[in-house]
Amino acid sequence: MQTASREPAVTPGGFMTPPPASPDPYGALHHASYDEGGDQPLVRPYAMTGGRTRPRYQLAIEALVSTTADPAHLGTLLPEHQRICHLCREVKSVAEVSALLSMPLGVARILVADLAEAGMVAIHQPGNGEAGGAPDVTLLERVLSGLRKL
Repeated sequence: MQTASREPAVTPGGFMTPPPASPDPYGALHHASYDEGGDQPLVRPYAMTGGRTRPRYQLAIEALVSTTADPAHLGTLLPEHQRICHLCREVKSVAEVSALLSMPLGVARILVADLAEAGMVAIHQPGNGEAGGAPDVTLLERVLSGLRKL
């Protein structure tokens, strides 16, 4: 069995013809860039954020997000914003939003900040208590205890 050569062929008139095209010119990389589950179309992160790489204001990864939007108004939002609003009916951290929606943390921060600016979600930033921005020792002990139980 003879395989196709990847070298250009020279015709009797001296013209070169291109090598035969491979059946999959993009290879495995092409197929890896699509959502394997098939339930969500693949959208590049810069398309979700309108090309922005930074949120309008900083959100800590542990900042808590809860939906304040009226469910009747969610239909007017972008699909990514709708997904965040539905997910945050129960309070979630920005890191959880990122992980549960399988989106990069930076993208989640930008989208959550957009929703907060529009009044669709409430943000509960850490360090706003009486401790002057220092972490609550009791909370840290509970987190450590929970981690040890894992």
